[in-house]
Formats: sequence, structure tokens, C-alpha cells
Amino acid sequence: MTRPEGIRVIGLTGGIATGKSAVACFFEEQGAVVIDADKLAREAVRPGSSALECIVALFGVEMLLPDGSLDRKRLGRLVFADAEKRRQLEEIMHPEIRRLAEERISALVALGHRVVFYMAPLLIESGVTDRVDEIWVVTVNRDVQRERLMLRDGIDREEAERIIASQMPLSEKEGHGRIVIDNSGTQEQTRRLLADIWSKEIGGN
Repeated sequence: MTRPEGIRVIGLTGGIATGKSAVACFFEEQGAVVIDADKLAREAVRPGSSALECIVALFGVEMLLPDGSLDRKRLGRLVFADAEKRRQLEEIMHPEIRRLAEERISALVALGHRVVFYMAPLLIESGVTDRVDEIWVVTVNRDVQRERLMLRDGIDREEAERIIASQMPLSEKEGHGRIVIDNSGTQEQTRRLLADIWSKEIGGN
């Protein structure tokens, strides 16, 4: 992704239930701007969009809810079980998300922002790390991740383990990070860690 010189786009990623959104909220409190890739994905398939038309043409009108919006859960179940269908969906979605991300970054740069966080859970897995200049990974230990996922989604231990096992191991994600944020501790411990990172990495810029 091309951008004006001096602009720093930081990819913020991590596994499920690691607390990426909470970390992003802290940075926003400090004055940072955060682009949420999940929100861009929802915008890309709004009713009337070319991406939604392509999805319906490829997977059928049954992918729509009665109000004409995308049935994300139904589509998710379909592509989760079929790697080829998932690849086809990615071919539709990735260009649209890239376009929207570029628009957001350009608009923020025009407003004078020099540092932008791009929060994307599947930044590494999707092979779109070229959208960012560096990667920060939010991580937790496995026990904490499992317990938080169980509590958040109201699922049992077995289901939580299955979901975690289906994702890229956190240890592998950590290897991609220039900054690794361990969110295993208390909220206050994490805030102190983030404040230190902010001071060293952003505050002086």
C-alpha cells in the first residue's frame, strides 16, 4: 500500500480472545486513530455494493437476509467448511477491503494524522501484511485465552479448545510482531504495559 512519506501504519493483530479491541481502545484514548478491518469488511458488503452482488451470484440468493443484507453467519458456515469457497470469497473481499483501507488512511493523513493503527485479526493469515509498515501482536497464555473465550461466548472447554486449535498458534503470530503485547495479566497490568509502549513508540513522535 503506497502512502506519503512519514506516515506510519501499524498492524494490530492477535488470536481470538486475546483482547485486541481493548488494546485498540487504550491507544484511541491516547489520541491514536484505529481502522478496524472487520468494520471495513461489513461496509464492503452493504446492500447495493458490488461485492455483495458478486457473493450472491457465486453462492446464491439464500446468502441474503430478508432485509437484503448479507447473512454473515450462513456464509461463514459455508466457507468455513470448504477451502475453495473460502478462497473465492477472499478474492471478492480482499480488493474491496484494501480499497476502503486506502481511502481511510488517505483521509486520516489529510487530517494530519501521522500514525494509524490497522486492526485486523487475520492480518497475517490473509497474506495482507503489505497494508502495514509493521506488526504489533496481542497475545495471552493458552489458559487465559481459553477461559476468556469460554466466558465471552458462553461455550464449554472442549468447544473453546477446538476454536483455538483452528487458528494460527499465538507463538507463530508472535514471531511476526515487532512489538508483542502480553495481555495475560490484569487490566491494570496491561494498561501499564501499554502506557510504556505508547511512551516509547508513539508519544515522542
